[in-house]
Amino acid sequence: MRKLLLGTAAIALGMSFTASPTNAQVSLDVSGHFKGYVSWIDQEEDVDISGDASAEEARSFDILRETEVHFSGETTLDNGLTVGIHIEADIDGSGSDFADDNFHAEETYAYFSGAWGRVNFGKEDGAAYLLQVAAPSADSNIDGIRQWVSPVNYALAGDGALAAGFLAGVAAADAELVRFDYDVALSGFDNKLTYMTPVFNGFQAGVSYTPDVTATGLTADTAAMGVNTDDVLGDYGETWDVAARYEGQFDQVGVTFGAGWSHTELEEAVTPVALGNFDDREAWNAGVDFDWKAFGLGVVYTEDDLGFEGDSDRETWVVGLDYTTGPFKLGASYYDQDVELDALNVALASQDLETDRWTAGVVYTYGPGMTFRGSISVIDHDIPTAIGDPDFDATSVMLGTQINF
Repeated sequence: MRKLLLGTAAIALGMSFTASPTNAQVSLDVSGHFKGYVSWIDQEEDVDISGDASAEEARSFDILRETEVHFSGETTLDNGLTVGIHIEADIDGSGSDFADDNFHAEETYAYFSGAWGRVNFGKEDGAAYLLQVAAPSADSNIDGIRQWVSPVNYALAGDGALAAGFLAGVAAADAELVRFDYDVALSGFDNKLTYMTPVFNGFQAGVSYTPDVTATGLTADTAAMGVNTDDVLGDYGETWDVAARYEGQFDQVGVTFGAGWSHTELEEAVTPVALGNFDDREAWNAGVDFDWKAFGLGVVYTEDDLGFEGDSDRETWVVGLDYTTGPFKLGASYYDQDVELDALNVALASQDLETDRWTAGVVYTYGPGMTFRGSISVIDHDIPTAIGDPDFDATSVMLGTQINF
């Protein structure tokens, strides 16, 4: 399969170099978004398991935001080959490919497309995410396939049920245990090659290959250092994504369904006594969405073995519905996550980490690319620990706007 994928990419790249000479040039356009919210939250745990007697608590009212600037452009050559580039800069993120720690490149890739399909080359999500079906949401920034804005403070020392319970003894193994979106993207934005077929009668398929999921690759600040290191103790390397999706219309009902699978190889095993054995990591998703007149209903299921040997895994169910009337969209969703940690340590042996989240809200479009958003969300965590079985609860209200430019 690897030879087939790389061969397809080589053909695509070769076409770009053999195109008839023109003065075509890719001109970049600037776009992006600002997502800003005023938040109110009440979070508490039934049992203080952090061992911290400080009086710290979550701020009731605060302002949260997520801002990105995108640079993109494409041109079509005389032979029909379309060549494009896309760059996303995360303005509010942490970490950096640049001097300012609050400004870093999130996605940087080129693409080549034609009647034969499309090839993405660079830092971009893989096929399992690009073709994944999302359920309707109250506010896609809050309860969508990726949770871009979250008001819950999981790092609070004096109220750190998740930090002390979810991550007791497993933080070094998988920090993603404190994740409450439902994307399947084991390779994230790491450098990869992706081939997407054309859409045939509503069907589309894709495959991705990522050489290394734990390194930045040949970005500007690492190019002089050469290729990435292989066989690193505890690191994950090669990753394959395979996915398919269908969109069609049957009478008055629109139907979208799809599934994806992702597998990443452990480079060199490490077996800490407190954690159990690491292994290759595998995840998959399946989803379906129905649209009838102004109504939408969708269900998504994902499963991730978290890269541990044994029966450890994370299963997630999402059910969402929405109703659109004029400029208003009303939505609601239910999110259920069950993490089985199979004997990772004495405190968590053969017990589940359970999360339930209910969200309802409304999105109002007040101009082209401009929306007001309001939602209320209740999240409940059932966290087994060595000293009890505490619940961590949080209720939040979010009022904000998204402006696309």
